[in-house]
Amino acid sequence: MKKDNFKIGRHTLKSRLIVGTGKYKNFKQTAEAVKASGADMVTVAVRRVNILDKKKPVLMDYLDPKKIIYLPNTAGCFTSSDALRTLRLAREMGGWKLVKLEVLGDKKTLYPNMIETLKSTEVLVKEGFQVMVYCSDDPIIAKKLEDLGASAIMPLASPIGSGRGIRNKLNLSIIINNAKVPVIVDAGIGTASDASIAMELGCDGVLINTAIAKAKNPILMAHSMKHAVIAGRQSYLAGRIVLQKYGSASSPNEGLI
Repeated sequence: MKKDNFKIGRHTLKSRLIVGTGKYKNFKQTAEAVKASGADMVTVAVRRVNILDKKKPVLMDYLDPKKIIYLPNTAGCFTSSDALRTLRLAREMGGWKLVKLEVLGDKKTLYPNMIETLKSTEVLVKEGFQVMVYCSDDPIIAKKLEDLGASAIMPLASPIGSGRGIRNKLNLSIIINNAKVPVIVDAGIGTASDASIAMELGCDGVLINTAIAKAKNPILMAHSMKHAVIAGRQSYLAGRIVLQKYGSASSPNEGLI
């Protein structure tokens, strides 16, 4: 196969799997899992992960930002003002302009607050950020985010950390068909088959954290997710057979003895 890279903002990625850096038992395990996943990009919760305090373990000592793309995100933010403050801080600390925006609606479901998310997206784009946006699987909202200038649309498959996989293939397919920017499934992936299904639907990528970090063997799970994403993408590019109502013989009828 020829190279199948994809672009997010100004970045070109080789891997279509993006992984998180939270929930691992330590940074060493994080680095091992990222390596096994083959990911070019990792998300970093600016409010939760120590990045610059050298007196404490620092993620950069384990994942070289010169070799892997850091994607600061706003995990834990429930208002537009908190999200904006967090990403402006990330820009000041490390010069990051490619960011992941998520503004949550409540602590129980962790569903996105799309009113606050739309507001934040508009402001961040005007300030020169390249914004990848965590959102609901509403096709109308997804298109509105693209119209506001989002660099990537990131609809949930199911609630964050639930591991329930893709609950609404139809909405996801509509979002993919309407989008002119990358569509990356974010939240809810539980197994390698979930990741493969997302890619077979035509998603440009998958973001996974909990399913890897909380697996019994995170390193092995990261390895499996890598291959699931590759297999799903290849299946999509190959083009599945047309669905049939009845059976169809796999052998020709001509020339029978």
